[in-house]
Amino acid sequence: MSKQTIWITGASSGIGEAVTQKFLQEGYQVIISARNRTKLEEIRNNSPFKSSIAILPLDLTQSREFEEKVTEAIHAFGSIDILLNNGGISQRSLIHETSLEVDRKIMEVNYFGTIALSKALLPHFLKQKKGQFAVISSLVGKFGTPFRSSYAASKHALHGFFDTLRAEHVQDNLRVTMICPGFIRTNVSINALTGDGSALGVMDDAQEKGMSPETCANSIYKAIIQQKEEVLIGGKEKYAVYLKRFFPSIFSKLVAKAKVR
Repeated sequence: MSKQTIWITGASSGIGEAVTQKFLQEGYQVIISARNRTKLEEIRNNSPFKSSIAILPLDLTQSREFEEKVTEAIHAFGSIDILLNNGGISQRSLIHETSLEVDRKIMEVNYFGTIALSKALLPHFLKQKKGQFAVISSLVGKFGTPFRSSYAASKHALHGFFDTLRAEHVQDNLRVTMICPGFIRTNVSINALTGDGSALGVMDDAQEKGMSPETCANSIYKAIIQQKEEVLIGGKEKYAVYLKRFFPSIFSKLVAKAKVR
């Protein structure tokens, strides 16, 4: 059997880099994308699976380039079986101190960039009559917390879009896996935008104590190969999804007091 190919965005660090290593270890061909070409080249150069890695620099805010990027990605290994939409940016700011420009930037990267790339790849999946979209959402794609207003909104939006895509294309053998991590020990909080658009620059306590990217990547791999529709990944924070569903008033009181920064 020919090797399967996965295209991973946001692959230069954190969850994306860990998932890249996991899929390479499992025998996949991997196309890695991010804005930082140097980091992508470093990942390939340090890998024992160099021949299974294709580098494709990509900026999620430049959607006009996506048709060309998709052509390059397909050319790398001949076809694509899975697109893992992992690229994105987080937020650490209260609503009243956050400029609308920051709100728009978060939506542009996390939502519009993700769906634009997916729509650009969709004809390829339809032509080959199979394909899987895997999407890194967040637990705050299921509920909102302080300091994450537009980040949570962007992740909620992804669920609405990809749930619809799944329903519209189930007959075309297309699958969608929504992945909702909680606190994972990455630089996501360091790079998170504050109210004026600058990076926070520090690691959250909760992030520092979170699950390792490698453990998260193992769970993501299992969810994708099992073609699960949705998976929650993390520690005790993932149970907040069920608390909100079954005891919303209790959840509201707790989340207002939660230390999430």
